Amino acid sequence: MAKRYVPIALRVIAEAGNIERDVVMKKTIVFILIVTLAVCLFAGCGNNKTSGLSDSSSETRTITDSAGRTVEIPTTVEKIVALGNTPRMITYLGLANKVVGISGMVSDQITPITAYAYANKELWAKVPLVGTDAAEATDYYPEQIIAVHPDVILCSYTKELGDDIQTKTGIPVVVVPMGTLFGKDYEDALRLLGDVCGVKDRAEGVISYINDCLKDFETRTSGIPDTDKPTVLGAAATFKGAHGIEGVYIKYAVFEAISANDVTKDISGEASVVVIDKEKVLGWNPQYIFLDSGGVNLVKTDYKKTPDFYAHLMAVGDGNLYQYPSSTSYYSNVEISIVNSYYVASILYPEQFEDIDFNDKANEIFKFFLGTDDYLSKLETAGAGYSTVSLGDN
Repeated sequence: MAKRYVPIALRVIAEAGNIERDVVMKKTIVFILIVTLAVCLFAGCGNNKTSGLSDSSSETRTITDSAGRTVEIPTTVEKIVALGNTPRMITYLGLANKVVGISGMVSDQITPITAYAYANKELWAKVPLVGTDAAEATDYYPEQIIAVHPDVILCSYTKELGDDIQTKTGIPVVVVPMGTLFGKDYEDALRLLGDVCGVKDRAEGVISYINDCLKDFETRTSGIPDTDKPTVLGAAATFKGAHGIEGVYIKYAVFEAISANDVTKDISGEASVVVIDKEKVLGWNPQYIFLDSGGVNLVKTDYKKTPDFYAHLMAVGDGNLYQYPSSTSYYSNVEISIVNSYYVASILYPEQFEDIDFNDKANEIFKFFLGTDDYLSKLETAGAGYSTVSLGDN
């Protein structure tokens, strides 16, 4: 009898062992599934559809950029790489604190003339340079861009270059226009950046501010007969470096905004900056000459060599030679250009602008665009302020 029950007992024990192993195995599988699901949820599996996005970007949306490219971007943008003219634009939009990579110049070479960069000098002191736009040598560094983990790359480059950057980094690239000073394409760029970065209201505010200034110029100058407008020349123009009296602006936006009687108006129908034979300046003999501050020393040096030339210029003899900061440094300075227009207008049309306190107006404009107080004093300290220019003993 005992012998018959021994095999039965052994089978029961064996089956119990199998059941226990199955339970353990099932528990192990369940545990693995739970851990895998937790890791997947933490990492955002299935939500982050665009390669290269930072951890802050779990949802995406699709936009069409200015180059006609369809780009999938994070719904919320917190980390930006800004290339080309976009560092300036996002400064105007109040987004400077979101920059993790930038193109431009090293911080110790930045002067107040590059207003957006100077205003952010401390904020961006440790932000790596991930590209350059100096002297038309546009370049970008994919490895450095990837290393800062941006949500999006903003640039004012061509469609082809935008595609190239996106392909090499795996990060969404949004292309916007370079922006013509006071032009509609500048508005288009600001609106697109405002949409991408979630600051549409600020973008509209910047656009309105620019247009309000332009409207103010138009209102104040529209009633002035052309015969009552003095002739004016923008010289010592800054482009690819500083120039002397022979570097001149043609269809200069600063002058166009205030309907100035620009002596260069018949040279070309397109806005440009050119070097001319300086004898042509003598032929124009404008009543007022405004010089970029960066070229003033070149004009003074030339004066020492050829004082007779300058002695024949009406603006020099009448003391109507002035300087202002360059409207261009790493593309157009919108805020400086608007201030320049107010400065020139207050001199050419004192009656129409007599209610404007120039210093107050200038600092208001700088504060709006750059978010910094008393920027005028920073320009003056750098020798780039607004003032008359004296050549020798004249």
